[in-house]
Amino acid sequence: MAEQRVQRRLAAILAADVVGYSALMQRAEETTYAEFERLKHEVIEPGLSRHDGRLIKTTGDGALAEFASPSAAVQCAVEIQESIASGRSSLKLRIGINLGEVIVGADGDLFGDGINIAVRLEGTADPGGILISEKVYGEIEGKLAVGFEDRGEQQLKNISRPVRAYAVRAAAYSAPTEGLGTAPPLPHKPSIAVLPFENLSGDPEQEYFADGMVEEIITALSRFKSLFVIARNSSFTFKGKAVDIREVGRRLGVRYILEGSVRKASGKVRITGQLIDAMTGAHIWADRFERDLTDVFALQDEVAVAVVSAIQPKLLQTEIAMATRRRPENLTAYDFYLRAMQQYYPATREGLAEAIRLAHRALELDPRFGFVAALAGVCHSRNVLFGYASDPQFERNEAVRLLRWALSVDDGDPDTLAAAALISAYTIGDYEGAIEMADRAVALNPNSYRAWFNRGWVYRVAGLPEEAVRSFERAIHMSPVDPELHQPLAGIGFALIELQRFDEAIVAGKKSLRHNSSYSLAYRCLASAFAHLGRDAEAREAAARLLELDPTFTISGWIARGGQSNSKLMLEGFRKAGLPE
Repeated sequence: MAEQRVQRRLAAILAADVVGYSALMQRAEETTYAEFERLKHEVIEPGLSRHDGRLIKTTGDGALAEFASPSAAVQCAVEIQESIASGRSSLKLRIGINLGEVIVGADGDLFGDGINIAVRLEGTADPGGILISEKVYGEIEGKLAVGFEDRGEQQLKNISRPVRAYAVRAAAYSAPTEGLGTAPPLPHKPSIAVLPFENLSGDPEQEYFADGMVEEIITALSRFKSLFVIARNSSFTFKGKAVDIREVGRRLGVRYILEGSVRKASGKVRITGQLIDAMTGAHIWADRFERDLTDVFALQDEVAVAVVSAIQPKLLQTEIAMATRRRPENLTAYDFYLRAMQQYYPATREGLAEAIRLAHRALELDPRFGFVAALAGVCHSRNVLFGYASDPQFERNEAVRLLRWALSVDDGDPDTLAAAALISAYTIGDYEGAIEMADRAVALNPNSYRAWFNRGWVYRVAGLPEEAVRSFERAIHMSPVDPELHQPLAGIGFALIELQRFDEAIVAGKKSLRHNSSYSLAYRCLASAFAHLGRDAEAREAAARLLELDPTFTISGWIARGGQSNSKLMLEGFRKAGLPE
């Protein structure tokens, strides 16, 4: 009797499973069972039928299906998740899809790694998400109206070789992520976030120094144009927290995480660092660097170059050279600068005053420390814009004087140019010069959150709202969980008003308030946008809330604070909302 030949074929396999099914059954067994049965009959099976899928088997909490093409499998999965996201089921599914060879059993059942990989991908997928193998991605890329997030190589249980996986990002649904609601997609180039380093100096007063070292490493890395680097503010939201590296990578949309420690003692600085692949949790590189305190800048550059070399071994020497910048000549001046930055970030009246004092101490010791002069100038400009100034004209004059000082010392540093652009636009009203400096800043360092953020405000006040929106969106991409996210969101709202996209401006204003419910600029945005749409009650309510937060607000005063004369539709909306002239 002849041996029966094993039948094999290539198939696209979809595996789906209910998230947290066991726990749901324990809490409400009958309800959960009935809901999954309804989901199978009203959503899953009709979806399979529309895309010529064949149901292979169902389990108590899942289903396995076969498709003739990867495109059909992914389209079906997207439709299922969109249907669930629209409220058609209280359950959430994970879905994994693979393209591979399968063995066909006598009863039509399928077996083999083609099936196993789909099931393992499903278990790794986000709740409410779809995870596909590289083979599926290679077949459907560019053919469907969906986006993809590269999740890197996954070591799947009982699968000998790692499988590269991609999360599907469709417009109507996305896997939930704390903070922004969706996980940012991975950029096309290597991406990294530097978490706050642990201060091992034994002195809490040295916390500013450890934070400053991390910020300098972020700045050094950001100058490598072949990298995508998350901004300082988003990285520092994880300060003092026990973190799951994979979750941090997902929330920030990066492939690599750098963490470590700083010890400053006895005239020496020691930095330890380890680089981790956030997709797999694998350690890629670890090292320890120690230098005399007088060589702290060389130490920072060493760390940055070592990290980048671990990610991209073939870095060109020219790019390394371009990534360096002029350092302050006086170490004590640098220490005052680090302290000034610590005071600058909260942007309180007292904090800005202290930042100015510390910046001037730094400049007394090192008059050629250009960025510190620019920083002090921005603080003076902020005093006017935020209504802190008892003598606005003095503050403006100081801002302009320090701007000129900074540019005379170093007009090729992107952070200095970004600060100077802001002062030039809001304090001097030189929009053309401000735009030129803002553009140079982002060209020199396209990874700089500060440069894109400032560019957004420069283009907005200059009356070019489309570029302003693009700049603010780029800034948000650089710092997706920034504690000050309300600021670029409000900036987007302001720009959308000038583009007469009032409904979208309201969405941006409300998003801003969700991040900071006491942010007066968001209420300015809403008051104007609601008024333009004739939603008078909502416009008056936003105006009233604005006046509670800023009782001295007047339209003329707002113009005088920051030269808002190009914001014609914004001003018109203020008047319609009944704000005082």
